[in-house]
Amino acid sequence: MIQLVDEFFQMKNDPEQLSITPEIMDRLKRMHPSTMSERANDDGPVAWVLIFPTTHDLMKKFLEEQISEGILFEKTEPGITYDSIYLCSAIVLPEFRRTGLAENMTVEAVDNIRKDHPIRTLFYWAFSPEGDLLANAVGRKTSLPVYKRSE
Repeated sequence: MIQLVDEFFQMKNDPEQLSITPEIMDRLKRMHPSTMSERANDDGPVAWVLIFPTTHDLMKKFLEEQISEGILFEKTEPGITYDSIYLCSAIVLPEFRRTGLAENMTVEAVDNIRKDHPIRTLFYWAFSPEGDLLANAVGRKTSLPVYKRSE
């Protein structure tokens, strides 16, 4: 599934983006256990969602293009109180798209993080029209405002 994410978002070709490695995955888990979600069937993974909590100040810097996605992640320390969530990425195999799978997974992850942190905003950097739709649907379902990086 990580290979599919890399192919879709072309992370290896864009140093601005967060490249998922085992070390990054460990750090994400330390931030919160709900940062990474995967759904699978008997044939393997069919959907993967990555979100991570951060601070409002870092969110503003990211939205204003003062920092990259990678820097946003680096500056977000594990173990602090978070008040914003970055909707980083979601990918669903073509045959499982338009079923609400990514939306439900993302809402569940946001809700789990909200149990431990006073989250007040969501934000994202869309790479597709589907990304816009997903982020806005999650905002509606969680009753949180959603902000988009315009780039």
